[in-house]
Amino acid sequence: MRTIEEVDAFAAAAHAGQVDKIGVPYIEHVRAVAAGLAPFGDELMMAGLLHDVLEDTDWTAAQLLAMGLPLRVVGAVKDVTNQPGVPYEEKIRRIIRSNDATLVKIADNAHNSRPDRAAQLPEEKRARLAAKYQAARDALWGAADDRDIEAIVTIVNPALLDELQERQQKAVR
Repeated sequence: MRTIEEVDAFAAAAHAGQVDKIGVPYIEHVRAVAAGLAPFGDELMMAGLLHDVLEDTDWTAAQLLAMGLPLRVVGAVKDVTNQPGVPYEEKIRRIIRSNDATLVKIADNAHNSRPDRAAQLPEEKRARLAAKYQAARDALWGAADDRDIEAIVTIVNPALLDELQERQQKAVR
């Protein structure tokens, strides 16, 4: 079994030289996603660290398994990985069939939706991504326990707590 530290070092090496949409080293994104998954244990943190490694590097699921990563970790990573030709909405429908993948994607979505990050994007891109992430949240949050969502967004993007509270109030009515 690999440690969080080993998986973090691997993720840093795998994403070396990559930057996100706002020019920040990509490792910061995957670390933020992993931090949001800390309440759920080491394996989900590992999945958070590795959630983009299959689509953004040359690594394969078989190689991750050969490294000694648990099947649960590799399974969640595979479940959240984009597949060529598969629309985003279909990807989200696939993700919500797995609780682990749903939690990883909620953390990913929360970090991608941070107001401080969005503010650095051009207006057109910001609006397009905000709509995409909102639609994904509607599906993802509908497939998860509110306490789990709250645990993640409190760490990754507290600005989403108001949205979660509004959703909970609507559910009560």
